[in-house]
Amino acid sequence: MSFVISRTPYRISFFGGGTDYAEWYRSETGACLSTTIDKYCYISCRYLPPFFDIRHRIVWSHIEGVKSIAEILHPAVREGLKMLGFSDHDPNGVEVHHQGDLPARAGMGSSSTFAVGMLHALRALRGETPDRHDLAHQAIALERERLKDSVGVQDQMAAAHGGLNYIHIATDGTISVTPVNAPPERLSELDDRLMLFYLGTSRFASAVAREVVENIPSRRRQLRKIREFAEQARGILEGDAPLDDFGRLLHETWMMKRQIADSVSTGEVDATYTLARQVGALGGKLLGAGNTGFMLFYVPKGRQDEVRRALGNLLHVPFRFETGGSVRIAG
Repeated sequence: MSFVISRTPYRISFFGGGTDYAEWYRSETGACLSTTIDKYCYISCRYLPPFFDIRHRIVWSHIEGVKSIAEILHPAVREGLKMLGFSDHDPNGVEVHHQGDLPARAGMGSSSTFAVGMLHALRALRGETPDRHDLAHQAIALERERLKDSVGVQDQMAAAHGGLNYIHIATDGTISVTPVNAPPERLSELDDRLMLFYLGTSRFASAVAREVVENIPSRRRQLRKIREFAEQARGILEGDAPLDDFGRLLHETWMMKRQIADSVSTGEVDATYTLARQVGALGGKLLGAGNTGFMLFYVPKGRQDEVRRALGNLLHVPFRFETGGSVRIAG
């Protein structure tokens, strides 16, 4: 293979965030409910022809032309190449390009989506067809063990598998990904009631995540409740309860999540959330570790125009669920 493009979806985490950190699930099981959406990270890779005065080219928010893997500034690319056994002694260097539909560091699991997509593309470049679960585990190892980031395990699983899933993490680290067993029309109704808004800023999620991890010993009651919400939400979708119960449960989980760490929310986030609820949203949450980025709201269809007008200073981002996960679209 000489040229490959991978397409990997971003995710929306509804319930269970925090229980997917090893610091939690090593002693108590974790459970998350999340979906991937039709916004993607694209990674293109090729072997760099031997006609340049550089060996590797990495194109992201910077353009890097370097003579060795060790010189690469992008940490995930540098360590990912090392993890997969790429070497400066190989016949050819590599070129890696990143493009994304959404901004980084905004609560959409972008770092894990990038890790999954990059590993997928690099492995495909070598002629491999990676198993989805294996690909997710490899991305977890890259982020946690090589990059030493404070990340959970749900984002990598979501990006690799795709779809609306219940993710269970056992205390021995075993992760199971189970698609939510709900009729397509019910999932379409849920999709129709969700609204996504961008606050216009970004942050390093690992900084917020570190505070969450540090607080785990003293926040076990809240995290047990957050785990229960994931189970309840799955039951709502797979049962015949009113779908609006899902929105009300989102409100409960956000109120609980705000108790996990001070940095989870801000005055701006709280004001935005309160306003959305006043004009029709039944519930919602700030996505990702917290502090800023994208906010999700569950809004009955008859109230969506009011919410859109009230939050007119924010960028509304329409989306739909997707089920493909990380795929190779070229090469």
